[in-house]
Amino acid sequence: MSSSARGYWIMTWIGLLSNVAALPLIAIVAFAGPPMQAANISLAISLAWPAAIVGIVACAGLLAERTWGVILSIIAISMALAASLPYGIVRLILVKDIQSISSLSLLLATLNLLGLIYWCRPIHRKIRRL
Repeated sequence: MSSSARGYWIMTWIGLLSNVAALPLIAIVAFAGPPMQAANISLAISLAWPAAIVGIVACAGLLAERTWGVILSIIAISMALAASLPYGIVRLILVKDIQSISSLSLLLATLNLLGLIYWCRPIHRKIRRL
């Protein structure tokens, strides 16, 4: 985008690298061990991996400077936020591991929320290139 918004390229590359890195990390957490293992596996298969894959496709669209990349990034971040926030809260209450996966999940939910706020800005909708 010739008149791209501030931080567009940085956010796109951070998103691409984090989504690619998330694929094996999701597997490590999902198949790690007994605490909440059924919940971990079902959440990984049903929401976490699809969110990461949609995020990779969204970053490809953003790198190609397509407006549908912004829409897909909003969808991918919303999917990741819908998984990480409730999972972090439930795991914090049930397993009580403040310094482990639950705090990491809540940190990721906060970062996803900030990313969602960034991509929902009106400047991304004003640039029309199909």
